[in-house]
Amino acid sequence: MIRAAAVAAVAVAAVAANAGVARGDGGTVRGTVEVNRPSGVPAGAVLVYVVGFAEPAPAAEVSVAQQDRKFVPDLVAITAGQTVAFPNGDPLLHNVYSPTADRTFDLGSYPRGEVRKRGFPKPGVIEVFCNIHPEMSATIVVLPNRRFAMVDAHGGYEIRDVPAGTWTVFAYSRHAAHPTSVQVTVTSGATVDAKLVLDEVQRDFAHRNKYGEKYSDDQPGYSD
Repeated sequence: MIRAAAVAAVAVAAVAANAGVARGDGGTVRGTVEVNRPSGVPAGAVLVYVVGFAEPAPAAEVSVAQQDRKFVPDLVAITAGQTVAFPNGDPLLHNVYSPTADRTFDLGSYPRGEVRKRGFPKPGVIEVFCNIHPEMSATIVVLPNRRFAMVDAHGGYEIRDVPAGTWTVFAYSRHAAHPTSVQVTVTSGATVDAKLVLDEVQRDFAHRNKYGEKYSDDQPGYSD
């Protein structure tokens, strides 16, 4: 089962954040994320983001490549209104799709060198799979603003130009038991430190294909 509880919690937080609007001069939110990771759980990307206000999306696209039968990266954050490009870099067909309720899409099967795109106008959490290769999965977190960052190799993060006000800072990973959060008050020109602790678990990313059926090894494009 895909982690429905964690997805729902992040989605609700993101959607609720639309109530505010960014105003005023910015400050900086920085700190660390301590990850409790059981033995056998692979290290992965950790996302930190601030909610409570909305901003327009940047014009730039974000890329999620299909490479060596993986989505690279497998966790991305964008701002509502941005577009994600899905280039196929493998010498075989891929079929990028999402079964996420109210955000379903299917880009169809396409070969190496081709790029297909999808826009995401609303905040939420999008699960992405390949209909040909069951081992491929990724998560797109669509946020109401641009104030987010990936945690670095030392567990640190820094988010600049956060508008003055009291906001909630979330930490999220694909293996999180649930997102974790802390409230911060940002003042103009100042830096506020925020430490978060994130508990991860061994997640099963198994899923059925876009037709709701089990994957078959003899699907076209399954092998090189």
